[in-house]
Amino acid sequence: MTNNDILVRLRYALDLKNQEVVEIFALGGYEVTMDDALKILTKTVYDDWGEPIETDDHMKCTNAMLESFLNGLIVFKRGPQEPRPGQSAQPERLIKNQSSVNNALLKKVKIALALKSEDMLEIFKSAGVNVTKGELSALLRKEGHKNYQECGDKYARNFLKGLALKYRS
Repeated sequence: MTNNDILVRLRYALDLKNQEVVEIFALGGYEVTMDDALKILTKTVYDDWGEPIETDDHMKCTNAMLESFLNGLIVFKRGPQEPRPGQSAQPERLIKNQSSVNNALLKKVKIALALKSEDMLEIFKSAGVNVTKGELSALLRKEGHKNYQECGDKYARNFLKGLALKYRS
C-alpha cells in the first residue's frame, strides 16, 4: 500500500474535506496548495507489473509528507501542545523507512483520535480481523524494542476500513 493510498483511505474514513487536508498538512509543517492536495489524493495507477505510474495529475506522497500529515492530524483533532522543558518543538520522526509507515500510522491515528487499546481492538474486529492485546502492543512499540513487530499492509488496510465503518456509519 502506497502513502497516497493511506492518505486517500484515511481522508475517506475520517470524512475530511479537501480544505481540511491542506490545513492538516500546514499544521504538520508541510505546505501544500489545494492543487497539490488534489494530486496527492488521486488513486495511484499501476502498470502491468504492479509499479506505480507517475502522471501529471498525480503527486507521490513521500514518507516525510505522510508523517507531516499525521502530525498535523494530531494537532487538528487535539489542539496544539506546548513542548515540555527540554523537549524539542518538532516531534521525533517515526517513519525512518517504508517498513515503518504502517506502525507510525497506527500510533499517530491512535493519538489523534484519543483511542484506547480496546477501541483499536474493536476497530480491527469490525473490519473482520482479530488482533490480540499482545499483538497490538507489539505493533505500537518503538522500532528497535525486542517485542516490536512490523505492521503489515493487511493490518493497516483493515484498520483504515474499521475506522471508516466506525466514523462514517
